[in-house]
Amino acid sequence: MTTERTLLLIADIGGYTTYMRTHRMSLAHAEVNTSRLLERVIDAAPEFDLIEIEGDAAFLSRSAATLPDDAAVDATLAVAAAMHQAFHLERQYVAENLCPCKGCTEVDNLKLKFVAHIGEVAIQTIRQRRKLVGIDVIHVHRMLKNPVEIVEYVLLSEELHRLRDDNLPAGREVHQDLAGIGPTRSYVVDVSELPGPTPPPAPAASVISRLGRTLSVASAGMPYMLGLRRRRTAAAS
Repeated sequence: MTTERTLLLIADIGGYTTYMRTHRMSLAHAEVNTSRLLERVIDAAPEFDLIEIEGDAAFLSRSAATLPDDAAVDATLAVAAAMHQAFHLERQYVAENLCPCKGCTEVDNLKLKFVAHIGEVAIQTIRQRRKLVGIDVIHVHRMLKNPVEIVEYVLLSEELHRLRDDNLPAGREVHQDLAGIGPTRSYVVDVSELPGPTPPPAPAASVISRLGRTLSVASAGMPYMLGLRRRRTAAAS
C-alpha cells in the first residue's frame, strides 16, 4: 500500500433519486440515460482517473504531483466546467429523442454538482482494481451532504480552497459538521461563475437524428426491461 497527496473530485447527478422513483414505468430508459450522462462526464475529464461509479456519481482523482499547488483549484474548476458542459450537451440529446416516456421527457430535471478536496490517501489494488482509502476520502464523500441551495455548484474544501489563485472565483463560505470528522469550512462556487467561454448552443437535431436516438435508447434499455441487467442505486451521502 502506498500513500500520495491527491486531488479528489466527485461529480454527482442531482435529482437522480426523484427521477428514478418517479418514473417506475420508465426505469429502463432512465437507467440508460443516466449511464450515458455519466459516461460523457467521465470522458470530459481525461486528466483524472476514474476510481469508481457510485450510483449517481463518479468518483475521480488526480495525483497532486502532476500539477503545482497553485494550479490545483484552477484544474478543479476547469475540469468541472468541461464535465458540466458535456453533461448538458448529452442531456439535450436525450431530451430531443422522440420517446414519450418520462424517463426521457423529464431528463431536464437532472443537474450536476461537484465536491472537491485535496489530501493524503492510501492506494490499494484489489483484484486489479485501484481503491483509495483514508480520512480524506471520507472527507470528500461527507461533503456531498451540505446546506448549499444552489442547484449546480462546485464545493471546495478549505484545504483545497486555500491554494486558490486570486484570479479565480472566491466562492461563498459554507459551514459543515462532517460525520466522523467534525466542523469544517468549505467554499461554494456557482457553476455559472466558472471561468472560460460560454459554449455555443448545440444545433437543433433533425427528425432522422431524433429517431435514431429514440431507437438507440429503446434498444439499450431492453436488457433492463428483461431483467438481464441490474439498475444502479443512488450513492449514499
